[in-house]
Amino acid sequence: MPHVRLRKYNTKSAFPEQSLDNDLCWIVKAGKRIFVRGQTGRIWGSDDTIDTRDMYGQADNAMKNMDVLLKEAGATWQDVCGVRLYVSDRAYVEPVCNAVGKWLKGVNPTMSVLIIKGFARPIYGMEVDLDVILSD
Repeated sequence: MPHVRLRKYNTKSAFPEQSLDNDLCWIVKAGKRIFVRGQTGRIWGSDDTIDTRDMYGQADNAMKNMDVLLKEAGATWQDVCGVRLYVSDRAYVEPVCNAVGKWLKGVNPTMSVLIIKGFARPIYGMEVDLDVILSD
């Protein structure tokens, strides 16, 4: 079965302020496995004016984006097996985990939280990445 790649894009248009030229996509379906591009607090189509102090809001926005991507891939939240959260400050762990946890009630995935130096754009304080495997 061939891999299905959804929402293809090139980084030239996604990050015009950087000298990048990579062909990527937001979702890859490989059999029952789904790879989803990590999501930040930016709601698609916005002008990147997000509240840099509201980590609960950023995480909730990221999960709203994930919800759309999961549905496009034919998955549900129950198909989520693992979660990786990246935050740029220890103080963000609690609000980010609480927002993400709201979306994952009853799912019981594994979760790792990593504190990193920063993101591609300084307005982001968090990113969420999911491991998804479609159930039978």
